[in-house]
Amino acid sequence: MMTVAAPFTVQTTNSLDLEHLNREFETAHPKDILTWSIENTPTGLVQTSAFNVDDMVITHILYRELNHPVPVIFLDTLYHFRETLELVAKAQEVYDLDLKIYKTPDVDSRTAFAAKYGVALWNSDITKFHHVTKIEPLQRGLDELNTIAWITGRRRDQAVTRANMPVFELDSQNRLKINPLASWTRNDSWNYVAEHSVIYNPLHDQGYPSIGDEPITTQIAEGEDERAGRWRGMGKTECGIHI
Repeated sequence: MMTVAAPFTVQTTNSLDLEHLNREFETAHPKDILTWSIENTPTGLVQTSAFNVDDMVITHILYRELNHPVPVIFLDTLYHFRETLELVAKAQEVYDLDLKIYKTPDVDSRTAFAAKYGVALWNSDITKFHHVTKIEPLQRGLDELNTIAWITGRRRDQAVTRANMPVFELDSQNRLKINPLASWTRNDSWNYVAEHSVIYNPLHDQGYPSIGDEPITTQIAEGEDERAGRWRGMGKTECGIHI
């Protein structure tokens, strides 16, 4: 596998030959991609997780197969399903997660959020809702953790907006963004879960293949796209943190 001459920093990520890296790792197993990431980012490597099944696959590889407990950023929007929060707690216990929770400043409940931003902000201004619950907390978390590279659970087959997603890319702050499951399918992830007994959100078994905030996530019907239940009727395909 390809390596770099020395561990990189945010200041040197733009010198990486991303085109070559992506060719090198296009058909690599996620474990090999994560191994490279660990070797070349001894500090400043984090995982961002919504605790969907693909995120759990990555956590299991990092914490069990590679025995490398990187910090895991979770964005507490205050509007997660109960089952999601229960999985976060269970995963923290099972894996002894280095969990870093970030949320909207100065609010600690749905009531407080509604009092500050209005009732059902997602209906009146979905862009603002995602900015205050996800985009700002994520950027704050990445900054506070001195992030050089961050790992996502995205796959190309999840949405048309992700169809051409590379394994390695740079974000707007010149951090390396790593998508180890880019070439995997939904079946690949579930096969890994079955083989390794990975814990997952029970809502996945109840018609929720992709799970976001409770008020704006619905079950999907047979034949619908995996993410069809996210922002149904809102004309959105992404919350903004990956744009």
